[in-house]
Amino acid sequence: MADNAWQIFKMDDLIDKVEGTDPRFYEFLRVPAISCAIYRLPAGAKDMQAPHLEDEIYVVIAGRARLRIGDKEHQISKGTILYVRATSQHSFFDIEEDLTVLTFFGATGS
Repeated sequence: MADNAWQIFKMDDLIDKVEGTDPRFYEFLRVPAISCAIYRLPAGAKDMQAPHLEDEIYVVIAGRARLRIGDKEHQISKGTILYVRATSQHSFFDIEEDLTVLTFFGATGS
């Protein structure tokens, strides 16, 4: 078995990587089929992301905000799981409480 066949990550360690008063994005895994990151937007922050080439899943681990996907808006909070298709226009807004999400990106062109 190859040394990189599996990895373990601790949520507290990942959260520490994105602490602070500015929006922060930390990618902690990238392999050919998937990449994973933790993303934090402090309350009142502006989400500046652009559409991605990969399908994406967000898991909200803390906070409250709204997510706009195309012309639809969704209230999100801890425990919400979201799927966003590749190249879809989307962004978080009205961030009421510091928002922390796990993001999972599929392979490009999936």
